[in-house]
Amino acid sequence: MQALSIAATGMMAQQLNVEVISNNIANMSTTGFKKQRAEFQDLLYQNLRRVGTNSSDTGTVVPSGVQIGLGVKTGSVYRIMNQGDMDNTGNKLDMAIQGRGYFRVQLPSGEDAYTRAGNFSLSATGQIVTSDGYTVQPGITIPSDATDITISKDGQVQATIPGQTAAQVVGQLDLATFPNDAGLDPQGDNLFLETAASGAPSVATPGTTGVGTLLQGFLETSNVNAVTEISSLITAQRAYEMNSKVITAADEMMSVTSNLK
Repeated sequence: MQALSIAATGMMAQQLNVEVISNNIANMSTTGFKKQRAEFQDLLYQNLRRVGTNSSDTGTVVPSGVQIGLGVKTGSVYRIMNQGDMDNTGNKLDMAIQGRGYFRVQLPSGEDAYTRAGNFSLSATGQIVTSDGYTVQPGITIPSDATDITISKDGQVQATIPGQTAAQVVGQLDLATFPNDAGLDPQGDNLFLETAASGAPSVATPGTTGVGTLLQGFLETSNVNAVTEISSLITAQRAYEMNSKVITAADEMMSVTSNLK
């Protein structure tokens, strides 16, 4: 009886589905978080009567055959890169990306990571850094005596210095885009790494063709929709229960068979 193993694959698939949904719900308030979705594929089929084979010496062909599926497997868990809402924080160093693109962050190892979370701060030396102290590329330092910071939509950073009538340009932020955003490797801490699946990054000035713009004083919120996730959770729970009932039914059928005299 294949029903036991088939239903077991269904339960494992729905367990993973619930884990993905629970991670989405847990990150509802995470800045720049992009929700994930589990996709499933059917397993191999056992052919009890192969479709298209000859059913007689006169050349008649079996029109449909008999195929028994062996269950389900996880095909992928991909990330949905839809834009989140904009939350007005009023913080001069908070930046949200409207459109495509990622901030470049230099890790302690020297390699670049990428993030949509723009909740930045200043280091002890005046550099713009992440909440973990990683330098936001290309490494912009704000003068210690600056009284105000202005960041334009195209990423130009200006500082107001006492005694100067015009704001001083102190740096230019850029954004990285990828051919396949879903191929980025999540590292936690709102950071992603480049992979062979994502393709090489293209670094450009915000606002150029195919690249988003910056919004100072705002943060991009998570794109998780609570109603959608709860509905998906209920569906996954019901599917898990139905697969468990199949296992119970298969066990009862095997019990009847074993008790035959």
